[in-house]
Amino acid sequence: MHLLIATGNPNKLQEIRELLAGAPVTLHSLAELPPVDEPEETGATFEENARLKAHYYAAHLARAHRGWSGTTLTVAEDSGLVIDALGGEPGVRSARFLGETATYEDRFAEISRRMALHPGAPRAARFVCALAAVRDAAVVFETRGVVEGEIAAHPAGAAGFGYDPIFLFPPFGRTLAEVSRAEKLRVAHRGHAFRALAAWLTQRPPEMPAQS
Repeated sequence: MHLLIATGNPNKLQEIRELLAGAPVTLHSLAELPPVDEPEETGATFEENARLKAHYYAAHLARAHRGWSGTTLTVAEDSGLVIDALGGEPGVRSARFLGETATYEDRFAEISRRMALHPGAPRAARFVCALAAVRDAAVVFETRGVVEGEIAAHPAGAAGFGYDPIFLFPPFGRTLAEVSRAEKLRVAHRGHAFRALAAWLTQRPPEMPAQS
């Protein structure tokens, strides 16, 4: 069974490869296909965007005529940071918050500025990862991974990527950028989602997929 990991983010790709290391599939990345523009993420939810991307890259794979395309699951995820005090922002626009050219330092500063406008509000936040797997133009598996936490008073840590330096995980007492990769993947949203996918792949024959 072949599985195309439909992300161009090298940090996510590395995490996903580790999480699926024991699954009964041969993994492929977008680097094995002809270059293609990223799809416009027009969904209002993480789930809608995950499905959109999975369908888009599955169609691209079919056009590429790779020898393994006919037996391939295309898996895409959409993830982001949801902050209660900011009405759920940045949410599905996490990767494009303040524009695609903004740095994460810019985004951290803007989130801090906006949080300061709500001094009494809880700092509760969560990372969400919605995952969709497509085969033969149909979604055959979906799941969602969530990790609950808080927005840290200040960015901390040099590990991880994205919003990890401002996401405090209370059981650790540290941000996800202050912990090891193994610690992060054990509790993080992407870890939950892709372990669920790995379990589904292991328990169900890939030639007979069924909706989760």
